Amino acid sequence: MTGRPHTPLHPLWLCRACAAPWPCGSARVTLLREYAHDRVALLVYLGGLLHDAAGQLHALNPHAGQDPAQLFDRFLGWAVVRRSG
Repeated sequence: MTGRPHTPLHPLWLCRACAAPWPCGSARVTLLREYAHDRVALLVYLGGLLHDAAGQLHALNPHAGQDPAQLFDRFLGWAVVRRSG
């Protein structure tokens, strides 16, 4: 990977490299690689970041109200392995 790392810019929770809501697609790929053998650790890590982001985003704009379901999907939903059947 070249260029700036796809890390979060606090307290906005935007990607430092591409300005997309973090975790952006590149950050997700990197995280999946880093935690390839420990999905539970990835989910615990992302859960902590979700907690931090919810508080920081609320402090920035308490009246905008981040939708909890959207925040969950953004931080954790993509990393949860869903089983069919």
